[in-house]
Amino acid sequence: MKKTWSILLTLILSVGLLAGCGSNDKSTDKGAEAGGAEGSKDKKRIALVLPEKIGVNPFFALMDEGLKKAAADFDVEVKTIESTDPASIEQNLRTAVAEKYDLIITTTFQMEDALKKVAPENPDVPFAIIDTVVDLPNVRSVGFREHEAAYLLGAAAGLATKTNKVGNVVADDIPIMHKYIKGFEEGAKSVNPNVEIFVNFVGGFDDPAKAKELALLQNSKGADFVAGMSAVGDLGVFEAAKEKGFYTSGQDTDNTGTDPEHVVLAQLKGTDAVAYETVKDFVEDKFSFDVREYGLKEGGVGLTYVTHESKTPLNPFIGQDIVDQLKVISDDIIAGKIKVTNALEQN
Repeated sequence: MKKTWSILLTLILSVGLLAGCGSNDKSTDKGAEAGGAEGSKDKKRIALVLPEKIGVNPFFALMDEGLKKAAADFDVEVKTIESTDPASIEQNLRTAVAEKYDLIITTTFQMEDALKKVAPENPDVPFAIIDTVVDLPNVRSVGFREHEAAYLLGAAAGLATKTNKVGNVVADDIPIMHKYIKGFEEGAKSVNPNVEIFVNFVGGFDDPAKAKELALLQNSKGADFVAGMSAVGDLGVFEAAKEKGFYTSGQDTDNTGTDPEHVVLAQLKGTDAVAYETVKDFVEDKFSFDVREYGLKEGGVGLTYVTHESKTPLNPFIGQDIVDQLKVISDDIIAGKIKVTNALEQN
């Protein structure tokens, strides 16, 4: 009898041990650790490394929004890493690699040098960079045809101006900003050959005080429309327009609502949509290492009232007649009837 109970006790203990081993295996499953619905499901982990803090720059804020929307729609884990200064950029990129993210997304020319160091050292890690091109075998580059939207903005200014003088307050004298300047100039001259265009550089992307000073300078020379092309600096351009009663436009997001009486247009850049599409491709195994471009045709860039609706009523300075003309110009650009110069491709 004692022998029988001993055998039964041994069997019970063995079953308990086997059950315990099965539980340990499940708890170490990657899907379970990541919070997936099933233990066998792997949740993708994606990092967005920014060259600066999001702050009030709509370019980065939009990108962060697109990433978070993709996280919700595709059940992925995301993290945005903001750099506090230029010295931290490369380290933040290396941190994302060390934390073994499945895809690392970054953005702008400010990240180019760091990515060119880190990506070759980690050939098995997929990267994507938005708003510039880095030609490496494990990097997808995503660019915008900003010059197409700038052409529309320039045409709007050329048609609307009463003084035949308009201005551009530009962040910095760097190659990418010349896509905006050249596109604007071509658009304005195409509808108004006699228009005079003032161009001044702020010297950075986050100096509203300097941008305001330059906008006031251009207005003093007769410009009744001054396009803000200076990122955070556009806030200074808006202040100047309100003080002196001239008209202006912002960029990246629809900021006409900040002052509908003076901020009459916005040149749009869909960094949120591009971040979202990048994650979508990766999750759906459609990710490739190439160069993608988003222009008017793809909905990556645009102009309020022309390619995108706005909650802000159209200002009479622009008016529906001008909007209708701009819609025809936009269609012609998409159809290839109008070729807008890309300043980066000029010799």
